[in-house]
Amino acid sequence: MSRHEIIVYSSNGCSYCDQVKTFLKEKGIEFEERNASINKEYLEQLKEKKIFATPATFIDGKLVLGFQEKKLNKLLELT
Repeated sequence: MSRHEIIVYSSNGCSYCDQVKTFLKEKGIEFEERNASINKEYLEQLKEKKIFATPATFIDGKLVLGFQEKKLNKLLELT
């Protein structure tokens, strides 16, 4: 069980989204996925935050755009 709140905004056909999800799964870290391709409400949530690309990963409210392994490791305290 993760001690962090993690939300991954993803979209269909997004290779970086797949990389983020694979990274988290391999580390055994639970996360909530919000697919903006399937649920337009999630797309609106991103637009409200002035974010127009996926993946947008929020770790305890801190944003990581794209797949940035070093930043994910730091925020998840894995380094």
